[in-house]
Amino acid sequence: MVTTPHPLQDSVGDGTRGAVRRKVSTMIRTFSTLLCTAAIAATVASPLAAERPTATAALMDADGKQAGTVEFQATPSGMMWIAASAEGLPEGKHGFHIHETGKCDAADGFKSAGGHLAGDAEHGVLNEGGPHPGDLPNVTVAENGSLNAEFFVSRLSVEGGWFEEAGLFDEDGSAVVVHSGADDYTSQPSGDAGNRILCGVIER
Repeated sequence: MVTTPHPLQDSVGDGTRGAVRRKVSTMIRTFSTLLCTAAIAATVASPLAAERPTATAALMDADGKQAGTVEFQATPSGMMWIAASAEGLPEGKHGFHIHETGKCDAADGFKSAGGHLAGDAEHGVLNEGGPHPGDLPNVTVAENGSLNAEFFVSRLSVEGGWFEEAGLFDEDGSAVVVHSGADDYTSQPSGDAGNRILCGVIER
């Protein structure tokens, strides 16, 4: 009797076929592991519960173009998480504040945003009567012009109260402003931080 070889036997030996099977089996196990890892990562990286209040501000430059975003997120601890990102800025430290009016008119150098959200406080953490409710830490821009900053504050609530003297969402709203220079945390009324180079109205 003449036995016709299996097609695989014509091209590969038993050892080679075994290696192929082992490689395929390893690939399947690896793929399954990756799927499980991705699912876990997606769960861990999910945003905080959707029912918690959230606000955002689109940062506009002097040409009226969007240059970045600021996000506000409540946390279970009661502190507010603020994350800011932007591109095309001068390298170095920049004042970063909440201003009292939700209006960003590039034509007037963003003066339309008014002064700091101040309540009855003085400006700056280095002053005994400070800081303003709208005083936030300086942000640092990298050599490539990118800004990426995250920090937490305990005195901010997007539910209505920012201290009892000032409101984030009162009748005229509020805005995030990035300045051309650093805040010295002491000079009145705004830390000698220079011109306003980015502005974004805070919205729910």
